[in-house]
Amino acid sequence: MREQSTDLRETVRRRYAATAVKVAEGAGTACCGPEPQSQPQSQTQPQPQPVEVDENFGSALYPTAERDSLPTKAVAASLGCGNPTAVAELREGERVLDLGSGGGIDVLLSARRVGPTGKAYGLDMTEEMLALALANAEKAGATNVEFLKGTIEAIPLPANTVDVVISNCVINLSVDKPAVFTETFRVLTPGGRIGVSDIVADDTLTPEQRAERGDYVGCIAGALSFTEYRTGLEAAGFTGIDITPTHPVADGMHSAVIRATKPRS
Repeated sequence: MREQSTDLRETVRRRYAATAVKVAEGAGTACCGPEPQSQPQSQTQPQPQPVEVDENFGSALYPTAERDSLPTKAVAASLGCGNPTAVAELREGERVLDLGSGGGIDVLLSARRVGPTGKAYGLDMTEEMLALALANAEKAGATNVEFLKGTIEAIPLPANTVDVVISNCVINLSVDKPAVFTETFRVLTPGGRIGVSDIVADDTLTPEQRAERGDYVGCIAGALSFTEYRTGLEAAGFTGIDITPTHPVADGMHSAVIRATKPRS
């Protein structure tokens, strides 16, 4: 089982690394969802073109004004199934952590929302994505951001460090979701909260049926059911759990907004 988990994580890492390289070179790609079709690129000065594999994933889920205000490569590398910075209701001065930050789109948007007195951390396990995110942050002139290398199952931050944890279609990719929930709870301050976009399955679907609807790296096969998600968060200590589906991504599979709170005592 551990060998299988290691293989899955490496498969995810390789696909994200390939995404970062293609975006950095001016090509477009995506991770969540089915494999995108390639598009012709300019032979002289290629520009990053996000490939929206369908309307359920990628930068199309962000308002045009937000997309237009960011570096093009941060937008092109958007791979998620929602807009967690909008659902987390970030406030001035807060410290926020993005699990699986990719090219940095949600970190940069978070940094603007929390302002100069706040801070936005991005965590990713892929060197290529971290390099892309750092370049995007520099181009955006963001000074209140910090990118960390590591896994979401072992967050490299002390306990009680951040006020908010966000994530965009990444927790479903984890090979150890209970560890993700436990670590998220640990790094949050008492009274801290999560605002996550993720893929969630109907309770009637077995793991085998979920796998029939899409592969693991496509953010489908590894998705938890509604009950499994709630039970996992409760086991980690979270309260006030709300899981709201936003749009379907496959038969019985939904993009959803997940909110929960770490009790103050």
